[in-house]
Amino acid sequence: MMNSKNIVFKNFNFKKKTSNIKKKLTELLKEDNKILQSLDSNYSDSYTKKSLSKYKNFKNIRIIGMGGSSLGTRAIYSFLKHKIKKKFIFFDNLNANRLKNNKKHLNLIVSKSGNTLETIVNSNIYLNKLDKNIFITENKKNYLHTLANKLKSEIVHHNNYIGGRYSVLSEVGMLPADLMGLKPDHFRQFNSLIKNKKFLNNLIQNVTATVGFLKNKKINSVILNYDEKAQNLFNWYQQLIAESLGKKGKGLLPIISSLPKDNHSVMQLYLDGFKNNFFTFFYTHESKSLKLKNSKILSSQKSLKNRSLSEIIYAQKKATENVFSNKNIPFRSFEITNRDEKTLGELFCFFILETILIGKSLNLNPYDQPAVELIKIETKRILN
Repeated sequence: MMNSKNIVFKNFNFKKKTSNIKKKLTELLKEDNKILQSLDSNYSDSYTKKSLSKYKNFKNIRIIGMGGSSLGTRAIYSFLKHKIKKKFIFFDNLNANRLKNNKKHLNLIVSKSGNTLETIVNSNIYLNKLDKNIFITENKKNYLHTLANKLKSEIVHHNNYIGGRYSVLSEVGMLPADLMGLKPDHFRQFNSLIKNKKFLNNLIQNVTATVGFLKNKKINSVILNYDEKAQNLFNWYQQLIAESLGKKGKGLLPIISSLPKDNHSVMQLYLDGFKNNFFTFFYTHESKSLKLKNSKILSSQKSLKNRSLSEIIYAQKKATENVFSNKNIPFRSFEITNRDEKTLGELFCFFILETILIGKSLNLNPYDQPAVELIKIETKRILN
């Protein structure tokens, strides 16, 4: 068990030597790794707070981007929505049924390459003359760069060494966070976290366990999520794991389950079906929660009296963990005690480091996604 200020961790019960992962972590931290540098407060953004001040009066902000260009921002917005007064709308798919409206928006159009097909299409459909636009893209000639110049819109440069799924703590996620009224420096804690022995030990043990599971043909990483506001965090995590590790016939299949709802659907399979799964429990302790109305509780359910919704959900989580333990089903657990920027920043940092280390342990390049490019090429051929 590891306790940080904001997160209570329970590790996988997996006994194996960790020396190999320790060595790989030491090597990783010695690299001149630009991606990891973007996780720390010393990272230099290609925008300034002053440059954003002219947009402060916009109440409706649209994020137009695919994959890593929007998933991290969406995770931030959902997880910390109680701190955010503005409305953010996400265009992260092609949807013919979404209606246009004539409200004045600030649009953030995000694509590292500047040539992402879906982002180009959505920009064509939804940008209008009343809007203000900020384009976040590489500093080179591409479609969105050319469009931004044509519209006389602001361009924020997306560093070409930071891939989309690793970009959440760069301009891609932190510029929107700034517009949300959040504090980017509170997210970026890399240098302090890698000096925290408990954080590093937990990271090493989790990576060691995961690599061990893969060698034992356990290939499904199932998230048992008891926090609705964390759903988009795990959508971000799903891309991070799948694109980074799914290559050369290897990989993990990240599966997201919403609890306690899925107790009534797939839980039977998790408990008594095939044995190629390992699990992550995720729960957030809420300071405020709805209370049940005692006057409406029948005598057969007296145990519900004076209970809050969060107490009932937590009891279900603990009960499920106890059953998993009794059945020797491997799991780890995250319990969040404080929902803020530092907590989310620590989670981002943990999952990114974990993913990179798993990739290196499997002799994979965790930074590319070559197979996906084939679909882009084939789509272009068909459209031409």
